Amino acid sequence: MARSSSDVEAWPDYVCAASSVPRNLAVTTADGASLTPADGFRRWIEITHDGCVRGQHIYFVGNGASAMMASHFAADACKNGHLGASAFNDASLVTAVGNDVAFDEIFALPLGRLARAGDLLIAISSSGNSPNILRALEAARSIPMQAVTLTGRSANNRVRACGDLNFYVPADRYGWVECAHQLILHYWLDQYLNLHGEGAL
Repeated sequence: MARSSSDVEAWPDYVCAASSVPRNLAVTTADGASLTPADGFRRWIEITHDGCVRGQHIYFVGNGASAMMASHFAADACKNGHLGASAFNDASLVTAVGNDVAFDEIFALPLGRLARAGDLLIAISSSGNSPNILRALEAARSIPMQAVTLTGRSANNRVRACGDLNFYVPADRYGWVECAHQLILHYWLDQYLNLHGEGAL
């Protein structure tokens, strides 16, 4: 059924609603304890810097738009942050593992081959319930790696309980969650560059 122009959301209202999402950021630890966003980001930056000093690697994983964010921030972390960082978005690897093993294993399998104890996994999942992200986090625990998660949608999503640090934004719209995640990732890397690099670009 065709809708009228009155059904279009007003741009100022849309921007106001979308921008409120990151303001409501909730950060928790592995045991579910709450942190202020400032403390959460401080710990994330410390983990990043400590890993850099030890020569550890950062792996980013995500599906769909989150996969593009994984590539984006792996590139930024490597180029601008001088960090060892990569994302598992190579089409040959993803399709080979998905077809020959299982789609749930597209991140867990390469993590098992490449990651070392003490490396960092940054898992991005708007729903927080993607099976392949959950498997990646299981693999990370077994290595063992450190893990930071970014999720949205339901406050009880499964991924939110799997990280050493968990950044959750309460929003039902995927686009708003994705925008908030991108802002969170930019803030983390900008503050890392301000403290340990040449300043945010």
